[in-house]
Amino acid sequence: MAETRSVVITGASRGLGFASAAHLYTRGWRVIGAMRSPDVGLERLRAATGAAVDDPRLIGVRLDLEDPSSIPSAAKAIEEAVGAPDALVHNAGVAAVGTAEELPFEVWERLFRTNCFGAVRLTQQLLPSMRAAGRGRIVVVSSQGGIRGMPWVSAYSASKGALERWAEALAGEIAPFGLAVTILVAGTFATDIITEQTPHYGDPNGPYSKPYETIDRRGRAMVARLANPPERFASALAKALDETAPFARHAVGWDARLLLFGSRLLPGRLLHHLLSRAMGLPARGAWRK
Repeated sequence: MAETRSVVITGASRGLGFASAAHLYTRGWRVIGAMRSPDVGLERLRAATGAAVDDPRLIGVRLDLEDPSSIPSAAKAIEEAVGAPDALVHNAGVAAVGTAEELPFEVWERLFRTNCFGAVRLTQQLLPSMRAAGRGRIVVVSSQGGIRGMPWVSAYSASKGALERWAEALAGEIAPFGLAVTILVAGTFATDIITEQTPHYGDPNGPYSKPYETIDRRGRAMVARLANPPERFASALAKALDETAPFARHAVGWDARLLLFGSRLLPGRLLHHLLSRAMGLPARGAWRK
């Protein structure tokens, strides 16, 4: 009889993390949901999967990536529950809308703490046991902003880009120990990271006010038209966890696939032009006084 594999998913109480935790549980995985409020998150997961309260295949661990002190205790709880996990999925993330000039620096710090530094810290805590076990896959959930810097979400793009470069480097370092890394570039999915809960810092009366309403309107229309259900991402994650390659990168969603393909083939200036036009941004020098 095959041994039950264990997976740690950060941000498992909502969005892609919640859908992934529910999906992998139904596929027989032992799921450790790392989240800020594990009691609430577990209750929702049990309701979605039909899991019993005492089911050892569904575990909740408190983790707040904005609080570095919570990371070592979360790692300890994970190892006490399952030993070295077979998979670690860095899904938790936050976003913010605003130009690079107007976005408050504390927002930059928050996005990097959650989207990048938190993943690094948790990995550092769990890698010794995974390395000793000689197995395991670390999955990094990125986005289109990790492929290309996106106007009006520069901090989010920068944090996801940094996360991807770290994951690429990590893959080379841990492959000799039998461990692997996968980057999943998520397209547009119906989660609250792209809804009203995402804070906006653009000043409608500031120097960037002219395209602000256009970009906001086009962004909402794109989400309404393109957003896929999170369950589709969960299926892609399940496939990624069955891979054997030491490093892989996959786009999930046709829009992410298109951008990843374009970034490999098109000159940077042409891609910049196309993305700017798609967002309704004017040509260079249009606002020059």
